[in-house]
Amino acid sequence: MPGKRKNNPSGYLLLCGLVFVSCQVARTTYDITEETVKATYKVSKFTAKSAFGAGKLIYHVGGFAFKVVAAPLSWPLTRQEIETIDGLPPKEAIRRKKVKKSPYVVKGRRYVPMSVAQARNYRETGIASWYGFETYHQKDGHMTANGEAFDPNGLNAAHKYLPLPTFVKVTNLENRRSIILRVNDRGPFVDGRIIDLSAGAARKLGFYDKGTAKVRVETFAGEG
Repeated sequence: MPGKRKNNPSGYLLLCGLVFVSCQVARTTYDITEETVKATYKVSKFTAKSAFGAGKLIYHVGGFAFKVVAAPLSWPLTRQEIETIDGLPPKEAIRRKKVKKSPYVVKGRRYVPMSVAQARNYRETGIASWYGFETYHQKDGHMTANGEAFDPNGLNAAHKYLPLPTFVKVTNLENRRSIILRVNDRGPFVDGRIIDLSAGAARKLGFYDKGTAKVRVETFAGEG
């Protein structure tokens, strides 16, 4: 991050590639233990525009950075097995922004996500896996179930029932590592698994090579 903005705006664009045009800060709390211990994180959200004109959002949550970019509708879904969202073809639902809490169908099975109120108290222990290996070897990018560009090296995750997007804290109970992730996709559609992480998140939690780990997932911040 640059310390001071230079006097020449165009030179600054060439140097950094980003112009921050707005910023809003909120504070949120969540339980970090079964006792009533609280941790407070500052959530900063910047609307940015690159030198090439493509807009993105940049979040800073608890020391972790999240770059959110809308994917072109021509990109394939990471979860191509999703048949409908809110009764519509997936990309049409994404175009109409009808994905946050909308029911969706995968292989004939209908999934009904939680409400935002229900998600605030979500806490679950179970098996996590990671996904997206195939995206490393394809020319174009992939789109998550809420229309974001999927970043296999980013701090993102897929969940069957949480509203999209939702921020969660994920703790690997096998080594006690914890990170904050942005849930922006659907899955995993494998019995016995509660969350799918990007490869980058799996590396940070220390189970990329193993493939799965026992984790605790708890929500603490959502986006309106």
